[in-house]
Amino acid sequence: MKMNRAVRPLVFAALVLSVLLSVSGPSFAEVLVSVRFGPPALPVYAQPFCPGPGYFWTPGYWAWNDDAGYYWVPGTWVIAPVGMLWTPGYWGWGGGFYRWHGGYWGRHVGFYGGINYGFGYGGFGFGGGEWRGGSFFYNRSVTNVNVTNVTNVYNRTVINNTTINRVSYNGGRGGVTARPRPEEVSAEREPHQTALATQTQHEHAASQNRQLFASENHGRPAIAATAQPGQFSGHNVVPAKAAGAPYHAPAMSPREARGPANTGPGNANNGNSNNRNVNRPGNSAGGKQNSNQNWRGNASHQNQNAPRPAGQAGTPSNPSRPPRAENRAQPQSQPHPSPQPHQNAPKNPSKPPQPRGNPSGQPERHPGPGR
Repeated sequence: MKMNRAVRPLVFAALVLSVLLSVSGPSFAEVLVSVRFGPPALPVYAQPFCPGPGYFWTPGYWAWNDDAGYYWVPGTWVIAPVGMLWTPGYWGWGGGFYRWHGGYWGRHVGFYGGINYGFGYGGFGFGGGEWRGGSFFYNRSVTNVNVTNVTNVYNRTVINNTTINRVSYNGGRGGVTARPRPEEVSAEREPHQTALATQTQHEHAASQNRQLFASENHGRPAIAATAQPGQFSGHNVVPAKAAGAPYHAPAMSPREARGPANTGPGNANNGNSNNRNVNRPGNSAGGKQNSNQNWRGNASHQNQNAPRPAGQAGTPSNPSRPPRAENRAQPQSQPHPSPQPHQNAPKNPSKPPQPRGNPSGQPERHPGPGR
């Protein structure tokens, strides 16, 4: 009995955990960052050689920093959890903002916006390899594998039926129009695992490297991909061959462009503590912009329905409540030489009327207006 009592709480906790995982799959794709203009196009680059068995390719993507704006996180090879596949994060248009949906590990690949990240991620599913038991086999037709170091390989042609482009976001003007397929919806409902610590560290290191800021590289980063996470120098670093499309500099600062965020439990490393909701992009540094400005880049995607700031001149703080009557000028009453009893004149005519609030403590027989 003592053993059963000791084990019972552990079993119960395991059951609760399994239930939470089974129903909280989509939470790992929750919106974590929102921005008023979209990211640059995906740069053109080659995939570095796979370092060895067990490594899994995670494609590069544009991330966001409130101080630097968009910056490139190089694609890289990471040691994958056994049996798990990586669903990349993606930018999606909604509610007047471009929102980042975090990536996750799972048994199957879920929806990643229909973005053609390349190297097996053609917009739907993953064709770069597959798990066979406890070993990962690489599809050499789409992944760069040295058969001297990696022997678990096969060849299978991957056909992409979608139009190949370098657009890096879903929805909005000019964005990818893909919608989740039934199998992707099912994959999102499965148990998930957040980004690995090596992925988190890799992204953080990228945010500190000015070469990776879009404002510096104009969509063509000098470090487009690496053989291992955080490896930003050496012969295993691959530069971008070209930008995916002409770069258009935004007309507002990163902090002005930042929208609200819904930081969820999934991929929390992508969250940002600075969640200011900037609704007035005209208030830029130096006063060079005005409220009627045309934003460069993805200008047509600005939020036209942003709420008006509270406290504007001439606007009551609570429009549903009428102004109090005591704030209006009251007409002067004419004195009566002999007030009638029903008028309840004060006993001492020389004493001025008591102010509202009745500090004398006597009951008021005629409540003031607006009470």
